[in-house]
Amino acid sequence: MANTNITGILEKMTGKDKDYRYMATSDLLSELNKESFKADQDLESKLTNIVLQQLEDASGDVSGLAVKCLAPLVKKVNEERVVEMTDKLCDKLLNGKDQHRDTASIALKAVIVEVTTASLSEKILVSLAPQLINGVTNGKSAEIKCECLDILSDVLHRFGNVITKDHAYMLTALLTQLSSTQASVRKKSVSCIASLAPCLSDDLLAKATLEVVKLLKIKRAKSDITRTNIQMIGALSRSVGYRFGPHLAEAVPLLISYCTSASENDEELREYSLQALESFMLRCPRDISPYCESILNLALEYVSYDPNFTDSMEEDTDDEVQDEEEDDESADEYTDDEDASWKVRRASAKCLSAIIASRPQMLSKMYQEACPKLVDRFREREENVKMDIFNTFIELLRQTGNVTKGQGDIDESSSRWLLKQEVPKVVKSINRQLREKSIKTKVGAFSVLKELVVVLPDCLADQFGSLVPGIEKALNDKSSTSNLKIEALAFTRIVMASHSPSVFHPYIQALSGPILSAIGDRYYKVTAEALRVCGELVRVLRPNFEAPSIDFRPYIIPIYKAILARLANQDQDQEVKECAISCMSLVIATFGDGLQRELPSCLPILVDRMGNEITRLTAVKAFAVIANSPLRIDLSCVLDHVVSELTAFLRKANRALRQATLGTLNSLVVTYGSQIGSSSYETILAELSTLISDVDLHMAALALELCCTIMVDRSSVKNVGLAVKHKVLPEALTLIRSALLQGQALQALQKFFAALVQSANISFETLLNSLISTAKPSQSGGLSKQALFSIAQCVAVLCLAAGDQKCASTIEMLKGILNDDSSTNSAKQHMALLCLGEIGRRKDLSNHIQIENIVIESFQSPFEEIKSAASYALGNIAVGNLSKYLPFILDQIDNQQKKQYLLLHSLKEVIARQSVDHTGQSELQDSNIVKILALLFNHCESEEEGVRNVVAECLGKIALIEPNKLIPALKERTTSPAANTRATVAIAIKYSIVERTGKIDAILYSEISTFLMLIKDSDRHVRRAAVLALSTAAHNKPSLIKGLLPELLPLLYDQTVVKQELIRTVDLGPFKHVVDDGLELRKAAFECIDTLLDNCLDQVNPSSFIVPFLLSGLGDHYDVKMPCHLILSKLADKCPSAVLAVLDSLVEPLEKTIGHKPKSDAVKQEIDRNEDLIRSALRAIAAVNRIRQRLQHEVEESDEQDNGHPFTCREVQFGAQRMSAEYFSVYMLGNRRVKLACRFRGDDPT
Repeated sequence: MANTNITGILEKMTGKDKDYRYMATSDLLSELNKESFKADQDLESKLTNIVLQQLEDASGDVSGLAVKCLAPLVKKVNEERVVEMTDKLCDKLLNGKDQHRDTASIALKAVIVEVTTASLSEKILVSLAPQLINGVTNGKSAEIKCECLDILSDVLHRFGNVITKDHAYMLTALLTQLSSTQASVRKKSVSCIASLAPCLSDDLLAKATLEVVKLLKIKRAKSDITRTNIQMIGALSRSVGYRFGPHLAEAVPLLISYCTSASENDEELREYSLQALESFMLRCPRDISPYCESILNLALEYVSYDPNFTDSMEEDTDDEVQDEEEDDESADEYTDDEDASWKVRRASAKCLSAIIASRPQMLSKMYQEACPKLVDRFREREENVKMDIFNTFIELLRQTGNVTKGQGDIDESSSRWLLKQEVPKVVKSINRQLREKSIKTKVGAFSVLKELVVVLPDCLADQFGSLVPGIEKALNDKSSTSNLKIEALAFTRIVMASHSPSVFHPYIQALSGPILSAIGDRYYKVTAEALRVCGELVRVLRPNFEAPSIDFRPYIIPIYKAILARLANQDQDQEVKECAISCMSLVIATFGDGLQRELPSCLPILVDRMGNEITRLTAVKAFAVIANSPLRIDLSCVLDHVVSELTAFLRKANRALRQATLGTLNSLVVTYGSQIGSSSYETILAELSTLISDVDLHMAALALELCCTIMVDRSSVKNVGLAVKHKVLPEALTLIRSALLQGQALQALQKFFAALVQSANISFETLLNSLISTAKPSQSGGLSKQALFSIAQCVAVLCLAAGDQKCASTIEMLKGILNDDSSTNSAKQHMALLCLGEIGRRKDLSNHIQIENIVIESFQSPFEEIKSAASYALGNIAVGNLSKYLPFILDQIDNQQKKQYLLLHSLKEVIARQSVDHTGQSELQDSNIVKILALLFNHCESEEEGVRNVVAECLGKIALIEPNKLIPALKERTTSPAANTRATVAIAIKYSIVERTGKIDAILYSEISTFLMLIKDSDRHVRRAAVLALSTAAHNKPSLIKGLLPELLPLLYDQTVVKQELIRTVDLGPFKHVVDDGLELRKAAFECIDTLLDNCLDQVNPSSFIVPFLLSGLGDHYDVKMPCHLILSKLADKCPSAVLAVLDSLVEPLEKTIGHKPKSDAVKQEIDRNEDLIRSALRAIAAVNRIRQRLQHEVEESDEQDNGHPFTCREVQFGAQRMSAEYFSVYMLGNRRVKLACRFRGDDPT
């Protein structure tokens, strides 16, 4: 629109008719929001003046629209004009009429929000900040002061670091307002100082803290001023985090003293003190350590603080129910108007929650001291406080689950064991809450039970019966809300899934009715949860098909009808549809023998659901459940249709659908193979061939498994064999050449060739030649090492499946290849050696004379890959007949010095196989063991690292077989004067710590400290070996090291520090190269800590680790930064308070990582490494951002209740924005495209 038209709008805005003014202002707003809108200097002046004038319009609607115009206007005018606007608005705020002050305040806030550039913010603050401070200090009314403080808080929150020169006088001015006679001014001042605090220098922060502490030490101060100063202490700690740590020595004793000495009526003083202590626990977790005991005792004392209500809290019995109800009625007589002691109890509960969240290492103590108290307080009379008690107990359970995740052992000092002892008391107390009238209380009670079962499955076997009435009442009572029903159903589902079916058999009749009624509920979430519970109920009713432990027949038809009503109804939520399909499949698979009449009408509905794209995946899985049923359900009425539909699904792009389809077809072929036509098999095999590739190895494995099933079950069908030969085999031979082939896909391919060789449609020789020919180098080059191993394994499986005669002829053929001295035969010799090794591992080859000598001749080959293959082959051949070939290998090691490295590798293959399989274990005892050990220990001091690593692995694997001999021998060598020997011993222990249990565990438990203490060895190689052993122990058997961690962790942390004595400069003539010999040690140490966070979190104190050790790692070398980013991500998820406490210090290293630009002449590898590092850093930042999201959710919930959360919304948001203000807001807060370093390089963000 032309400027003349804008001028017309401006004229109408000054008209007398308020409707005209409103419409004109609305038109202006529309124009300002257009990207194409531009204004010259004259128009800018007119626009700002008229909009500011409209703010004082007599019509509230017009002034409201004028406020909305300010945001887009700020973006359209130059910076000087914006500064002019803020000055005028501030003047209106300070000196304007009372009726216009609110509008001016809102307008000023709207302008500040839109300021995004550093230059503009600095110009505004130079003018605005002094005016606002004057408004606070120059005797204005309390209302004006509050508005000024509110706006100043926003300004400091966004741009506090821009005006550092003004911090001192601003702080002085604001501190004086803490003694104001107006409560609202004091409250706003606290918020304002908290916004300023993160930007203050350490000296100014110390000044602020000391000033407040000084005021707190004045015992005669007014109580309301004291309360404000305590709030100020808490706000400062929340705002600056770990930087408040040095001031805790003065603050904590003061707060504890105030809390304990406050008068009986001064509940607010106690509340604020406890809130401040809670903040210290969360925001200064490292420096608060000396005071944890005192704070815990204080919180435990005041969590039951209720001076106006006397209750013995004695444990009740069943015949005291009536008395309890009377007690509850009398408790209800007390209200918030009569006393505020509930605030103290609530603050205590949250303080306990903070201790639990920030101190996982104190869990055992929490169970001994806090758990009984919390369970006792479930009887809290104030509902909001009771919810906090529940939440604190749930936090205790969750932390227990976090720190004991994956730990199978439960000793009497572990938190899981201590929790198990409390279960009866917890259930008894929760049962009382389930009898309460309050819906909110019952929802909270079920939440506690649900979390209890998640952490301790099978813990309610003896108590479930007492909970049944509460479940019934929650589901049947007309006053029950949907939330209560969902929580009750969710608990019932989880408890049924985690306990033995026999636990529930006595209560089936009581539970089945309410569950089936809930299926018919009008709210879809209740229905869906009820259907899930019904699925568990079906499993409980018939856990054993051979010998039923309960008469389930009376329940079959009611369950079937309830589910069918939902299954047949198309007009309902997708979640309900899917749950109905899944549940009906379980019913048919479990009770199908009692539903013969109903199946012909039910099965077509399931088939119909396969045709619907929304329910297709669930329906496919449903038929897999039915097909796997031992009842062999009659599917004749729908089988052809089902197979046809499933075959078509193999062409769909949906990966999950194809995956489920392959599994379902496999089950159908196994159970109903004879009923499926040969033409269907042809079509299936043709579709399977398209899925066999290394693009998706998991899908390829499933396709091959289905192909094997078809070949084995339908081998007599001629078309099947031909289809496999022409369609599947070519794809399998292509797949076997892939360097990616491994795991499940490789195993499936081996099974495929074993099944195929027994087919009448293709001969053994043809298959063997096909496999051998795939190993030939192509024009594009030779095959990868992994591909050659894959081919060799498939050849071995093929030979064994073909029989002894075919196997013998193949071995002779392979021997012939090895006897051929032609130099052009190296690829064939390589393949022949691998094949012999794989066959020898599976079959005794002693009948083939001199085969070991033929193989060892290849040790003299000029090609390294052939020598390595020969070593591998010799070791695996020995596995097939240890009594013959092991002595041969040992003699060769003694007599062939030049071949020792290769022979040691052969020995390693033998020992590794024995340590896993334990077959032939007797042949590795006595004389052989003694000879092997003597040989290995002689090589411990070898200067070649490769030899030492092989020796260490052999020693570690032998230790699994003969721990009584090996562990003492290894322990003796930990004091060897040779560093190489000590390092080899430590690595040997690493190889001896495996996941499976064995007789070595008991010996290691008492001796492992000797080996791990090598972490303080003088030699860096030994220290790194000890760190690797510790990492393996933490991953595989954390119980071995938990008791040692208090001593080991400081030593481990020390290995993460850059040591200057390990850095050397190598002079290469034209330039110098810096070599860091400690790099690998630091990397290993951080990776070890990463593992400890997974399995030993309760022993690690994150607060003492993050600063300085993790902080140092985040600024270290590329190889160290990567594990440090992973550690930061884990800490953000598991110990968020520890991360938040030091968030400021993490900004700089992360910012440098993301902002790093490779040199202009950097090669592609360096560029790729840099981008990988940036991605890694961004993932860590995203994990930190999730803390903000969780906290913000907690704050919103808390605000809905009573504004009692220790972090305000602004503080939470500000905490996350500490990650470098605007910069990280781009990369961290919601930008899903993750533009990596595009800001710096201008690359394509994709």
